[in-house]
Amino acid sequence: MEFLYRDGALYDEKQLKHLALLSYGQFKNALTGENWEKLSTHLANDNLFSGLLRSSKSFVCETNGELVGMAFHVPKGNPTEIFHKEWSYIRMVGVHPNFAGNGIGRKLTKQCMDFARRTDEKIIALHTSEFMTAARYIYESLGFKQNKEIEKRYGKRYWLYLLELTHKSV
Repeated sequence: MEFLYRDGALYDEKQLKHLALLSYGQFKNALTGENWEKLSTHLANDNLFSGLLRSSKSFVCETNGELVGMAFHVPKGNPTEIFHKEWSYIRMVGVHPNFAGNGIGRKLTKQCMDFARRTDEKIIALHTSEFMTAARYIYESLGFKQNKEIEKRYGKRYWLYLLELTHKSV
């Protein structure tokens, strides 16, 4: 199977929303019905991906014209309740469940890291949850360190991870 990695574009918005619901949908049974409803409503929000596509550098993976992976690198200067203004951060790494285990999530995360290095970011952050075991493994294997536990989301534990960037590729 051949995978094409490329920058995301505004025309990908509909496929990104669909991919998010598929990739995060694999965690539906880890959440209560009410919390899955909250998460799926958030993922289906019309402004989520259009906003990310405009405010970040997006990376996607496709095969046969279908998006099967995504990740977004948000540059420093875009603080949230979780991320400091001096940090860049990764959002919404997702892989279609049928394509899990092909290294797509790792490669997309590395693309975000490499882009952050090229744009002279000093720290890259992300957050992830207790039910995202494979993602935590990838992030930790790439050098991210758990910084602290943050407020629960969707009834589950979440952690903030940080990586101080050097300017060589991982």
